[in-house]
Amino acid sequence: MREIEEQVERAHGTPLPPPREARELEAKGVVTFTAIARVLLKRHLRRTVLGLSLMIAQAFAYNGIFFTYALVLSRFYAVPASKVGLYLLPFAVGNLLGPMFLGHLFDSVGRRKMIAITYSISAVLIAGTGYGLTQGWLTAVSQTVLWCIVFFVTSAAASSAYLTVSELFPVELRGMAIALFYAVGTAAGGLLAPALFGVLVESGSRVRVFVGYLVGAVLMLGAGVVAAVLGVPAERKSLEMLNEP
Repeated sequence: MREIEEQVERAHGTPLPPPREARELEAKGVVTFTAIARVLLKRHLRRTVLGLSLMIAQAFAYNGIFFTYALVLSRFYAVPASKVGLYLLPFAVGNLLGPMFLGHLFDSVGRRKMIAITYSISAVLIAGTGYGLTQGWLTAVSQTVLWCIVFFVTSAAASSAYLTVSELFPVELRGMAIALFYAVGTAAGGLLAPALFGVLVESGSRVRVFVGYLVGAVLMLGAGVVAAVLGVPAERKSLEMLNEP
């Protein structure tokens, strides 16, 4: 920890502020599901709505598009199965670079603004790329390039969803909050979205696939609006400042 603090001080050229006064925490053992429900549904309902909106939207769009892209390549662009991996590698690079280059903005520009911006931009890019598919404007290469650009932004947006649900609830509930939100998001995105997109791709209709992309875009845009309204300016604040233990 001391090495990290020294690196930050050297990078910014100024000493870090002194730590705030010590806080007493009471170890209560197992937190009951009743207590968890009380916190999520009564004490912090607005934050729960925010977290669910972000997690469900990113899981649906992310998993629906990414997990079925191999089907799109083979169905609409006649890419051999042996070559599909070559198109997925750039996809993965875009996913990696997004949070690396945009992540610091969530602390400097602010959580609420950046979450709303990345989710909204993702919605527009997903819809635009899907429309290009329906019009026959794209090749396998150009389609992949566009998805790399889309997920450069969308991966940063998705990362912010996990960031949000991990910091907006009491410290002793953080682990359970992440687990619950992830489970709900995965049910919507990890199970429903790939199954739905798989059926749409197998239909052979580019228009139907575009409808699936539009559903993901609408969910992302809706989550962006929710973030703009209910988002919490959590940047550069300690967990205890965001929520009383």
